[in-house]
Amino acid sequence: MSDIEIAQKAELKRIIDIAKEQYDIESEHLEPYGHYKAKLSLDYIDTLKDKPKGKLILTTAISPTPAGEGKTTTTVGLGDAMNRIGKKTLICLREPSLGPCFGVKGGAAGGGYAQVVPMEDINLHFTGDFHAIGAAHNLLSAMVDNHINHGNSLNIDPRLVKWKRVVDMNDRALRKIINSLGGTANGYPREDGFDITVASEVMAIFCLATSLDDLKERLGNIVVGLTKGDKKPVHARDLKANGAMAALLKDAIQPNLVQTLENNLAFVHGGPFANIAHGCNTVTATQTALKLADYVITEAGFGADLGAEKFIDIKCRKAGLEPSAVVLVATIRALKYHGGVNKDELNSENLEALDKGMVNLEKHLNNIQDHYGLPCIVCINHFVNDTDAEVALLKERVEALGGKVVISKHWADGGAGAEDLAKTVVDVVDNNPGKHTYVYEDNLSLWEKIEAIATKVYGAGEVIADSKVRAEIENLNKDYSSLPICMAKTQMSFSADPTLRGAPTGHSVSISEVRLASGAGFIVCIAGNMMTMPGLPKSPAAERIDVDSNGKITGLF
Repeated sequence: MSDIEIAQKAELKRIIDIAKEQYDIESEHLEPYGHYKAKLSLDYIDTLKDKPKGKLILTTAISPTPAGEGKTTTTVGLGDAMNRIGKKTLICLREPSLGPCFGVKGGAAGGGYAQVVPMEDINLHFTGDFHAIGAAHNLLSAMVDNHINHGNSLNIDPRLVKWKRVVDMNDRALRKIINSLGGTANGYPREDGFDITVASEVMAIFCLATSLDDLKERLGNIVVGLTKGDKKPVHARDLKANGAMAALLKDAIQPNLVQTLENNLAFVHGGPFANIAHGCNTVTATQTALKLADYVITEAGFGADLGAEKFIDIKCRKAGLEPSAVVLVATIRALKYHGGVNKDELNSENLEALDKGMVNLEKHLNNIQDHYGLPCIVCINHFVNDTDAEVALLKERVEALGGKVVISKHWADGGAGAEDLAKTVVDVVDNNPGKHTYVYEDNLSLWEKIEAIATKVYGAGEVIADSKVRAEIENLNKDYSSLPICMAKTQMSFSADPTLRGAPTGHSVSISEVRLASGAGFIVCIAGNMMTMPGLPKSPAAERIDVDSNGKITGLF
């Protein structure tokens, strides 16, 4: 069966019943959205502050390929498996964006028998969080233009407005636009553009905020543009916009509760991409889960060079999180792809290609152990065509590097197929946990931080930027040198070139643009031609998604 067919046949329990049975959460603390999803009140979360924290486990992956890796699927399967072996465990995932759901992925709630449900709701409108984030972002855009139109007392330079608009859809036609045409009544014409909602600074703020007050303060710190002449920053608070923006987000900031196919409680909240944003679910959800459970498993987007690095250097740094271990997800198919095999030939045994492609896994493993300072368990997400010889070769290579490797069959068998993985993870977390280290320290300059990420994590030989970008970085360094770096880079390669498979070394990382995200508290550096508004592929998943006369959705996978 397809993922959606499996999900639609699942026997779901009422979310208020699961919350009460598993975590003694009374229904008065939940705001149900139907029977199977609910928001958890901030007032209840405040009552947990004096409880001890559980142990945090990060799930990440090798560099993505068309063959698939299964990071979210592994997070869900591992969570179910740990509950099966008697370990009180919660998982924390991001909410899927409509962009990839209708673009390439067609869904992002796990797969096979390791999914979070209700799958259709989670993949589509869910509880409306993304709509609220988009509305808050675009309210600020409207207030900027309105202020300029009505006298511009803040002296904003229309040519230096930094605040684009957003929409949660892949739409390449909106990357570069001219707005405010049709006369002075419609504002000042200028070149503008849209980002996808998951790349919005409001999304980043939403995921890093720890309370409504913190949210409102961070929103107020957003820099929307510069003044004429002296080029001083203009903040959202100067426009008196942050209060209304926070009002739009007051319900969204409450974490969402859903369940796995095995009826275990799960948090799904927030959803920045890791190739163009910081790629982690909300701090609120993660911190809450740590107070409720003995073990918490969270995932960070794309490969460990992106999501895991930002999880460590941005989320852990800002939220004071202390992960104990990392699960690195790979498939033998994907490793053969990194070894040069075409997608349609991945089901055939090819030890030479696997051996060649292993460099990608090894680089990620070394980064996790050497640069992030954490023990790593390699999870091989099993496919039926994996051969004994391929598995043996992979185990030998991983163990030689000091990593542990486990074959897991959660996609086919759910939690039961991941029990070996669960036992290995528990053994590491309980007996040999790590203490994370940062890739760079706060006191380095912005350029030195960029170089540290590129050379240590990406294996680059150099970082380059034209004189205009270098000048912008140097100018930002005067006031914002303490901020971490959020690299916007292709997820398909360690380099900025998505066609370079394996683990290229000595390459150049070209920084084409920098953006200040002062509300979120980081500097976005765009590497190469990375787009913050994706486009649809030639045959988008939207062509295969449908709904019948009874309201049953098909085509999500």
